[in-house]
Amino acid sequence: MRDPFPIPPIPALSKAVQPWADRFEFPTLPLHVHEVLGAALFYTFIHLVLSPILSTWLFPSYYPRHSRAKKVNWDAHVVSLVQSTLINGLALWVMWASKDERSTLDWQQRVWAYDGASGFIQAMAAGYFVWDLITTLAFLDVFGLGLLAHATSALAVYSFGFKPFLNYYSTVFILYELSTPFLNFHWFFDKLNMTGSRAQLYNGIALLFTFFSCRLIWGTYQSAVVYGDMWKAINNTPDAGYVAAAAAYSTNGTLADPNANPMAFVKGTPVPVWLAGIYVVSNLILNSLNWFWFVKMISAVKKRFEPAKEKVEVVKASSGGAVTTGTEEKQVPRHRRQHSIEDVVPDSEELRDGTIQ
Repeated sequence: MRDPFPIPPIPALSKAVQPWADRFEFPTLPLHVHEVLGAALFYTFIHLVLSPILSTWLFPSYYPRHSRAKKVNWDAHVVSLVQSTLINGLALWVMWASKDERSTLDWQQRVWAYDGASGFIQAMAAGYFVWDLITTLAFLDVFGLGLLAHATSALAVYSFGFKPFLNYYSTVFILYELSTPFLNFHWFFDKLNMTGSRAQLYNGIALLFTFFSCRLIWGTYQSAVVYGDMWKAINNTPDAGYVAAAAAYSTNGTLADPNANPMAFVKGTPVPVWLAGIYVVSNLILNSLNWFWFVKMISAVKKRFEPAKEKVEVVKASSGGAVTTGTEEKQVPRHRRQHSIEDVVPDSEELRDGTIQ
């Protein structure tokens, strides 16, 4: 499937990035660099301009009253909400629109083939992590070294797709993010003093269901599939016909159409062990964290709807007529608690984009 982005590659931009593409062996980067930068600029605009304006207008009793750090954090969650909703919709559409093509691919094509639409999804994701990396560096005092490491590693992993490598799986693993919109809404409900509300309950159910379905069931299954493909790719070279097709493309250079030759960038060598190892280790870590986060999320959602204990002053009279005072703990439904916005769970206990913040 061809790249659905309406703006074609910008020749000057592609030429400017070509030396970097050659150096790091990312031959498809010049075809998508305008999408990477466009996505990064789009998310930067939302973070620095659109979110502050809309948040001040929609939530005048909350957003303008808080510190720089809390505003930056809020705006980052707005970007995360927009990005996860957008990328999920695009990935599902690409998978549906190209389902006939995808169903015919063999393991070699799933590993080495280039697909314009999948490259677009990968570029959009890479653009988000470019924004994430720059934003985390600019506000390191707010986000910390943990999110900096996450942004750096995520950008590096997605960049390898421009080799191209596992282009087919770019849409597959993007669907991890189907739970992220609900995760952000859960965070917003806490900040807007809606902890324990009916809306948060329904959202919490959707959050747990999508997280379990997409990350734990779908993600674990697809991880096993991609491990099998990579195992074959590090122990076998591409078929001679695929290598010949790539040679024909390189002879024509930029005049050739990579969409007409999906194996245009394949090399006659197996996948390096180090490259497959990076993906396997990263995936194993993420899958392990997903199970850990799922348990934490169940606890986080559950505690918002458990009756809270509040201490109340009581007056007691003894049989001798003496009067004493004291305190007792009384259970009060969570939604009836009287608390300020500052009483909700602190940011350090919250999740954003599937990471502990």
